[in-house]
Amino acid sequence: MPSRHKSPFAWRVAVPLACACAGLLATTSMINARGTDLRGGRHSDLTGIVADQSARVKELRAEAAAVQTDIDALTKQVGDPLLDTIERRAGRLDGPTGLTPLSGPGLVVTLTDAPLDQDVPDNIDDNLLVVHQQDLQAVINALWAGGAEGITLQDQRIIGTTGIKCVGNTVRLHDVPYAPPYVIKAVGDPSELFDALNTSPQVQNYRGYTLPPYNLGWELEEDSKIEVPAYNEPITLQYAEPLTD
Repeated sequence: MPSRHKSPFAWRVAVPLACACAGLLATTSMINARGTDLRGGRHSDLTGIVADQSARVKELRAEAAAVQTDIDALTKQVGDPLLDTIERRAGRLDGPTGLTPLSGPGLVVTLTDAPLDQDVPDNIDDNLLVVHQQDLQAVINALWAGGAEGITLQDQRIIGTTGIKCVGNTVRLHDVPYAPPYVIKAVGDPSELFDALNTSPQVQNYRGYTLPPYNLGWELEEDSKIEVPAYNEPITLQYAEPLTD
């Protein structure tokens, strides 16, 4: 019968090896954590993580806006005629590029996932119970077609180069994850915006899933004064054409 006791030599080899593995594991955890808690108790669900990250992004954006204000003030003190001319020409593009805030009447559209506690038939695909990027794009494109002067999603300004992407059951906008409900605000003539939503095939397709057994969320309301902030993200273009008067 083989012995169950280790030889002294085996212990001399095993103990240092075990210590080395433990040290390697601790070092790897420290590097991956980067000063954060790796335990799961702090964030019990994805929604909490998304909310924390979104709040942090808002803080950084506020800091960046304050720095930009200081830069603009110092730039004006330079008093360079050429720089003043360039700024005037660039100022003509502030409106078309969404770099100036807007305020006025319009519509507010809210899209939400299906209720988690509803009874769903087994043959229903779970992907049909959540809002996707194409649903948000359908509403935003319809509002543009209805003559919207400015649009926001989750209070973030939407411009021509804005990308909306699905990541799991969240949506990324300007590299920031957002969880539902998704609130879209548009400044423009309410009646024309309303007609554009009603005549959009893509929007009507989504509206079909607001009925049982799917029950996606859809809310539409008119607002007499919608605030649309200026776009404050970097603008990157691959192709551009001169603006014609």
